Amino acid sequence: MKSIQVGILGIGTVGSGVFNVLQRNQEEIRRRAGRGIEVTMVSRRDVAKARELVGEHAQVVADARAIIANPAIDVVVELIGGYTLARELVLEAIAAGKHVVTANKALLAVHGTEIFAAAHAKGVIVAFEAAVAGGIPIIKALREGLSGNSIQWIAGIINGTTNFILSEMRDKGLDFDVVLKEAQRLGYAEADPTFDIEGVDAAHKATLMSAIAFGIPVQFDKAYVEGITKLDAADIRYAEKLGYRIKLLGVTKRTPQGIELRVHPSLVPAKRLIANVEGAMNAVVVQADAVGTTLYYGKGAGSEPTASAVIADLVDIARLATADAEHRVPYLAFQNDKLSDLPVMPMSEVVTSYYLRLRVADQAGVLAKVTGILAAADISIDAVLQREADEVGGEGSTQTDLIILTHETREGNMNDAIAHMQALPTVLQPITRIRKEELS
Repeated sequence: MKSIQVGILGIGTVGSGVFNVLQRNQEEIRRRAGRGIEVTMVSRRDVAKARELVGEHAQVVADARAIIANPAIDVVVELIGGYTLARELVLEAIAAGKHVVTANKALLAVHGTEIFAAAHAKGVIVAFEAAVAGGIPIIKALREGLSGNSIQWIAGIINGTTNFILSEMRDKGLDFDVVLKEAQRLGYAEADPTFDIEGVDAAHKATLMSAIAFGIPVQFDKAYVEGITKLDAADIRYAEKLGYRIKLLGVTKRTPQGIELRVHPSLVPAKRLIANVEGAMNAVVVQADAVGTTLYYGKGAGSEPTASAVIADLVDIARLATADAEHRVPYLAFQNDKLSDLPVMPMSEVVTSYYLRLRVADQAGVLAKVTGILAAADISIDAVLQREADEVGGEGSTQTDLIILTHETREGNMNDAIAHMQALPTVLQPITRIRKEELS
């Protein structure tokens, strides 16, 4: 059978990984796919650099549209990134009748509904395993492996940069700003790390997992997004004393009121496997009715781990390209005309439990006032930890930290309670609030 001809738009770190793994494992891939998969054309503005990466094995062009216009190309692999040019090129490739593989989680989280509709109308495949958690096959697990289950919730460490920073803060007791500079020096964080440290990258990925798990359209604009920039090393220490680790989690959950879709720092019990995922590694926990709890762990980025996911998509296309379009695995796991209109809930309606840290005056009666406000908001306390003043501010200090763990309550109730506590003259700094996820 004729080999699949592949064109890569934007050959760089991941694209070169795709090219090298296909070259190295071509015979094994052919045995799996039933036909060869060949990268025959690549694009990059720096043509000389692209030539260094592929040699004479593929045609190199500066204009990505030349690949789309080539009738010999069966599959376009989009690795340019971003929202604007990538969207134009993907839609042009679909219009040209070419299958598309992309690692671009931002593109699909924002424009996925439009792209999937265009692909469905044209009868082509859009595959995106590499868009979430790098080399971990979480999309295939959600879309195919767990298709007999009703998925209840997903919680994932799906950004390696933030997990590296939190691991270093915990291990070395350093503050966020110090560890971020080290992460940038080591190449774990970009020069502009905003998308990572503010939770946006993780929210793009959580949006895609939510759509596949619950059969809803991609709705990134409705996700709650909070990063790690306000975390203090003290909170990581206190969490440890209470038996928890702090992780940036992407959480999506089915509830009677709708779908939760949120990214934020979370206290996770130290005994949970996901709490012990360190460094730049990724992990996703899925809770489903039939199989129970499953955990997916591995490298969430890097040249060959991400290439592994891209090539898995190429193998699927090689197997399925000739199948009737109506009988392929749907883009978002559920049949296109069966997507649900379940609403994504506003964060104020989410129910979870909390860690609160209050810097307060070391005076009698402060704890009573704070607990009274929580009781008035119908918030039940699980545990209280009060530090000695000299532990917080040194000998003779008149300030102390009050740590409170709560039972589950509605976020809106907690917002009101925090506003009232913050107004107390004995509360001396902005209150730190971190959500707590038991994942049980």
